[in-house]
Amino acid sequence: MNKIEKIYEDEQVVVINKPAGVRAHQDGFGNGQTVADWFVDNYPDFAGVGEPMILPNGESQARPGVVHRLDRDTSGVMILAKTQKAFEFLKAEFKNRQVKKTYQLIVSGEIKDDTLRVIDLPIGRSKKDPRLRVASRKAAGKLRSAKTSYRVIGHYQDFSFVEAYPETGRTHQLRAHFKSTSHPIICDSLYNPKGVCPPELNRQALHAYQLELKLPNGQKKTFTAPLPTDMTLVLDNLIPA
Repeated sequence: MNKIEKIYEDEQVVVINKPAGVRAHQDGFGNGQTVADWFVDNYPDFAGVGEPMILPNGESQARPGVVHRLDRDTSGVMILAKTQKAFEFLKAEFKNRQVKKTYQLIVSGEIKDDTLRVIDLPIGRSKKDPRLRVASRKAAGKLRSAKTSYRVIGHYQDFSFVEAYPETGRTHQLRAHFKSTSHPIICDSLYNPKGVCPPELNRQALHAYQLELKLPNGQKKTFTAPLPTDMTLVLDNLIPA
């Protein structure tokens, strides 16, 4: 398993830097150790913290410590709860949009506008592929509101380095939203399968850079995970615009 680095810890929570390639929890679709497994290995006394997820086959899957999730190939900051009280507190903070999330990503094409922009499109399942989410009012099934603010922080020939601030937390929100702008995230095999993918990267160029939130102990904290080496190498080798 790729090494999971602790960023912060107190009696109620632990904050980690999740490596790309590690799933947040078991989901019935893959093998290998997950963040939830790592949590149980390191905090066996808290293995009962959290709430289960119902898998597509109807089975219940425990998710010890996991308050929110990142996609398998998304790296970055995650906060885990060590007590049920902390779990319920953090769950409410995320649900009530009291957590400020900052992501860094590399997208296809140069976005010339440096001003703060907003993508305000509902997200639903794709009619063609149930694995995909679509940011369109024509998506299948129930549409869920989704809003992402973003700005460009680096201009390159044929690429843009972007900082995004999702105000909601829908599945694949950033991946679907940037696909809808015709600037999909590079190396994303689901949402940008035919796009140019630099050789330094073998996963989507999406990193959970920062979480700003109130902890169960009442403290306001900001946690940061530096941009990982694979994305840094890509930026180093791109040609500035």
